[in-house]
Amino acid sequence: MVLMGGYCEGNGSIAQAWVQQGFQPCFFFTLVPAVLLSVCLLLGALSYPFCARSGRTVQLLVATLPLHVHALCPGHEGPGAAPQALHAAVLGPEQSGDMAREELETKRKYSCPGISIFRRPGRSKVLGCPSSLCAVSRMWPCWEDGVGTLGGQGWFSWWGVPRGRCQLSWGAGAVTPRSAVPQPLLPDASRTTSTWKDFRRKLRLLVPYMWPRGNHLLQGLVLFCMALMGLERAINVFVPIYYKNIVNELTEGAPWHTLAWTVCIYVGLKFLQGGGAGSTGFVSNLRTFLWVWVQQFTNRQVQPAEVRACPWQGGGGRAAPPGRADAPSPFLPPSYIVFSIVPTIADIVIGIVYFTSVFSAWFGLIIFVCMSLYLTLTIFITEWRTKYRRDMNTRDNEAKSRAVKYYNAESYEVNRFNDAIIKYQVSEWKVSASLGLLNQTQNLVIGLGLLAGSLLCAYFVTENKLQVGDFVLFGTYIIQLYTPLNWFGTYYRMIQNSFVDMENMFELFHEEQEVKDVVNAGDLRLEAGRIEFENVHFSYVDGKEILQDVSFSVMPGQTLALVGPSGSGKSTIIRLLFRFYDVWGGCIRIDGQDISQVKQASLRAHIGVVPQDTVLFNDTIANNIRYGRILATDEEVQEAARAADIHDRILSFPDGYNTQVGERGLKLSGGEKQRVAIARTILKGPCIILLDEATSALDTETERNIQASLAKVCAHRTTIVVAHRLSTVVGADQILVLKDGRIVERGR
Repeated sequence: MVLMGGYCEGNGSIAQAWVQQGFQPCFFFTLVPAVLLSVCLLLGALSYPFCARSGRTVQLLVATLPLHVHALCPGHEGPGAAPQALHAAVLGPEQSGDMAREELETKRKYSCPGISIFRRPGRSKVLGCPSSLCAVSRMWPCWEDGVGTLGGQGWFSWWGVPRGRCQLSWGAGAVTPRSAVPQPLLPDASRTTSTWKDFRRKLRLLVPYMWPRGNHLLQGLVLFCMALMGLERAINVFVPIYYKNIVNELTEGAPWHTLAWTVCIYVGLKFLQGGGAGSTGFVSNLRTFLWVWVQQFTNRQVQPAEVRACPWQGGGGRAAPPGRADAPSPFLPPSYIVFSIVPTIADIVIGIVYFTSVFSAWFGLIIFVCMSLYLTLTIFITEWRTKYRRDMNTRDNEAKSRAVKYYNAESYEVNRFNDAIIKYQVSEWKVSASLGLLNQTQNLVIGLGLLAGSLLCAYFVTENKLQVGDFVLFGTYIIQLYTPLNWFGTYYRMIQNSFVDMENMFELFHEEQEVKDVVNAGDLRLEAGRIEFENVHFSYVDGKEILQDVSFSVMPGQTLALVGPSGSGKSTIIRLLFRFYDVWGGCIRIDGQDISQVKQASLRAHIGVVPQDTVLFNDTIANNIRYGRILATDEEVQEAARAADIHDRILSFPDGYNTQVGERGLKLSGGEKQRVAIARTILKGPCIILLDEATSALDTETERNIQASLAKVCAHRTTIVVAHRLSTVVGADQILVLKDGRIVERGR
């Protein structure tokens, strides 16, 4: 039977055993199991989100593994019995459980197809690491006994064959290809895809925008902020040390000037650090203040890139880029990672190294195990409670959607609303309960780590191996680590949410403009305003042509009316002329120039559009009219309003031209909004005017007034009108009837 009591000397250290005596059972039974367990828990926590999102429930629990050790050491007793029993205990399960672990590897490959580390065979062999260490141990019995005897050769063969096969599997795993069988087993794979997927690719896209190229001042600020972050790490180490010195000097009765100097240094460091590991200290605040300029620079760089990447194509293309108006800055994840996650991990590593080198390896082990469990449980529980948070948001939306009164069914809607509220409250309780569980688990882990370290430290103090100040130092450093660790789950969730918003931006970066200016494109030279469509073919998607062999001409100053049923291609002609899209066949010419060979800006500068649904901004009437020509004066704006027959109406408002129109012009009537759009077009002064059902949604009287204004605008200008009503087309010089993308009739 393997006895645990006599492996380590009472006053011996692990470092001494490692350096002077080789690998002893003391080393195997103290450090190795705890380190392997902590590493497995930490790596398991990091891999859990990816495995859980793959939609595959895999049973990764091996209940029992046969242990065949009955023939290993028959009748052997003496000093080497315990190490041999340890050898058997480690190698026995590994040898007998090979088939089970191979099956486990297969399950891992298919349950986590997106993580390369799980696609390589032999990773579970890490459980045999303790037995691998015997290859370099001078004190192992199999080397002492030699391999000259039959029993020794058997021992060596039984140890060497699995070790060699394990190393071969690791080497082969480096070139193992990705699984060819995809495993999207959830109904909505997009909701289960990890936001950390393709992190390196996303980071490569962001780096050019994060580093302020061409601005040496901001580059210096970035380096200075990194130096301040390193200074914070050093301060976090020296604050507990000086606190320890104060306690020791008070205990030993040090001179006043020495004590006062130590206290002043401690207070100065505490001023630089602030509360909670530097979260509100002078250094942290200075770094945050300086980093604002860098973040503003990156935002200025990214926002134009978003606009360029997004096809802002008006009514014909896709509209605004995806995302929320209140979405956080896309550079929150790098900020959180650099200034929150990395410093926290660095403080933990520094603490482990410091306590291991200055105190004892036991203290480093306690901190490592405590912090590993803390991070592991935080990631586990945070991922687990995500579904409750998502469910609460869903229930919240359902509750809001029920608050309606239609079709005289108030009681029915009230009952549905109450049901939705109850479901929302249940989900809200689950979110709150899971958050409480997370906080209590974090407190428990920190408390257990503090208890173990404090008891050990107190024991060493009573044995006169440490001073009282060392006890204070350990407790201070653990509590100092607690505050940033307490926010680790919050940072983790905020980074995930920000990555979700960044994914929309990354999609925009990969978007290509549907319409691009050709190389060496020139400006449109408008002379008279003649429009020609020559055998035009167009389709929004493959398989269905919207326009088929459309040909017509509009002479300068004439009006062309397009009529036909919905979906016949009338509005598509307007969009093609404005070059929201390029034609698939044929060509469109203005004054003999192919519009696909000229710059889009010069083309659109000569065309004015009055759409059916006028888009007004939440600004003054004057600024909405001035949008037609940004540099227009107030007198020109008012003159355009007079031409649109809305000047007197504007003056009747209390604020006149400074009246706020509201979001999308909600404070104006339909006719008033159309007149503002007409005034905007008049102010632009185009030679070609496109009217896309500009009066179809208005009443008869308002339509008559608008048509009178449009007649003034279109006089002596080439005009194309899309309309359904006869009153709109009676004055047209040419009428085209479209059906199924073809011109079926022409007339006047």
